Amino acid sequence: MRFSTTFLALATAVSANPLNTFRSEKQSLARRDDLQIPGDNPLKYCDADRGDDIITIEKVDLSPNPPEAGTTLIIEASGTVKETILEGAYVNLQVKYGYIRLINTQADLCKEIKNVDLDCPIEKGKISITKSVDLPKEIPPGKYTVEADVYTVDDEHITCLTATVVFGKKSFGSILGDL
Repeated sequence: MRFSTTFLALATAVSANPLNTFRSEKQSLARRDDLQIPGDNPLKYCDADRGDDIITIEKVDLSPNPPEAGTTLIIEASGTVKETILEGAYVNLQVKYGYIRLINTQADLCKEIKNVDLDCPIEKGKISITKSVDLPKEIPPGKYTVEADVYTVDDEHITCLTATVVFGKKSFGSILGDL
């Protein structure tokens, strides 16, 4: 279950920076679009300043999108690693259920990346992953927000992703069908 939660958090991260209320609507919409990660997913970059990021994400597709409790989530992602990522890289991970913080931890990136069949060092160049994650049907309905801020062993910024995922309530009929 810890792997599912961590991988789901890494794959579907949340909580974009609040937009400046003094900007015009057109500027705000442009900024939100700039933060969106290409593909069929709820992922956004944490902020617009990504010039020094070590990873450029080209596309992420989730199926189903949005993720659903009790289903298999298929994640397909591609991008470019600008410099080799060594052992000791880490992820600052935060997961919230509504306003309640469920997870606030630092995880070893190289340990977690093994769950998507990769190993450290992560070499410079193009990279693609495909992973299936079985989501437990017992995920409580509600809004989950995730932020994954990733750094090298030398504290250089790799990337920061955020996402919001809403898991719906099961219908009464489907609950009775499970009994």
